[in-house]
Amino acid sequence: MAKNNQFTTLFVNYTTNIKRYINKMVSPDDNDIIQETFIRSPEAIIKAQASHWISKINRSLSQGETLALYLWSKKSSFHRNTLFSLATRSNDLNVLNVLSALYPLENPKSQKNTLLVKYAIAASVTAIVLITGNIFINMTPFPDANNEKQFIEVRMLQTEIGQQTRFSLSDGSRVKLNTNSIVKVSFSKNNRLLTLIKGEANFNVTQDKSRPFTVTAGEKSFTALGTIFNVQKSSNENMELVVTEGRVLITKSNEPLHKIANMLTHLPKEELPGLLVTSGEIATIENNIETSNEKISFERIQRELAWQQGMLVFSGETLDEALAEVSRYTTTKFEINDVELSNIKVAGYYKANDIDGLLTSLSINFNIQFEKINNNSIHLSLNTSK
Repeated sequence: MAKNNQFTTLFVNYTTNIKRYINKMVSPDDNDIIQETFIRSPEAIIKAQASHWISKINRSLSQGETLALYLWSKKSSFHRNTLFSLATRSNDLNVLNVLSALYPLENPKSQKNTLLVKYAIAASVTAIVLITGNIFINMTPFPDANNEKQFIEVRMLQTEIGQQTRFSLSDGSRVKLNTNSIVKVSFSKNNRLLTLIKGEANFNVTQDKSRPFTVTAGEKSFTALGTIFNVQKSSNENMELVVTEGRVLITKSNEPLHKIANMLTHLPKEELPGLLVTSGEIATIENNIETSNEKISFERIQRELAWQQGMLVFSGETLDEALAEVSRYTTTKFEINDVELSNIKVAGYYKANDIDGLLTSLSINFNIQFEKINNNSIHLSLNTSK
């Protein structure tokens, strides 16, 4: 009798713990379905649960729901096959695409599952096309306690020529891309890694001392724990960093991320293995060699970051330099026919994509005439008729 009582107690404790776990991982709606086990057949319950998961996928899964779905699908092959079967019959490319990402190693044997694979391939092709159209794919594979590098967010952020766009990341950080820029996001359990493939980006970083935020560009890395900074990549060897809040450490891109974070947290500035740039400072990298950081004025910072308001600010740059900057925001190319015009100093505020306004200003202020050869080419020369 004592043994029976002991067994009963263990069973009750086990059941209570399971219910607590379920309550943490799934919503109250899910609990309603699970409790129906006592009044419906197991097969019917699994089908109802699978249908419920299909609906959740359509609404977008949270990280907790993703883990709950993973645990549910691992209960048996019938759970997983039912989910695939319903997804195939739903003919919903969004659901099929999500499942193809979440189950990359699935090798279904049935004809229906083969059809799912075909749909998944079609969805993947669609995804690639959408990426080129400035629509981005979030991938959140299931957490794996044994894999410290398991990605929890992979994205490609991209802007076209003349476009500036803001993006929000899963950790709450925000990225604003300037014209014709690409950033790859690869967030893992322990690191937040981004790669500035080309262009310019402003990073507003949510603080997380346990997970450093690192932007790599060419052979350089820019690491922060929580700050706001701007990186412009002119080439793999030439870059510029402006820090408007907090501090950023510039190191070689092949330095281990955890090592950099640990040093940034614990070592004094003079012992750091790179250049530490703090709020209100700018650092220029030429031929992969960083200059010493320079304190700049508030007005200079405003000029450097005016692109975020769609403006270009010039304060004494040559016309040649100014037109090179303008060309980043348009497909139009400028050709200066008179060499002496190249060194004219330019100052003022201009809308980044207002070519006509710029040409009018050059005509009025510098007696420069222009000739539009075609939609993508403009020749500039001194107006000798005046």
